Amino acid sequence: MPTLFRFLVICAVIAGSVYGAMWALVLFVDPQPRDVTIRIPSERVNPPATGSVKQ
Repeated sequence: MPTLFRFLVICAVIAGSVYGAMWALVLFVDPQPRDVTIRIPSERVNPPATGSVKQ
């Protein structure tokens, strides 16, 4: 039983460390807002007609 208790304590310490790191990131890191521009080629918006149209 002592090895199970030791394993659970180690898992709890690791989980607590991860939780503490996430909490610290949320509390101390401020994201910087910025504008994002994505250029879309006109070929993707208006693709050229393919094939011939018979009338």
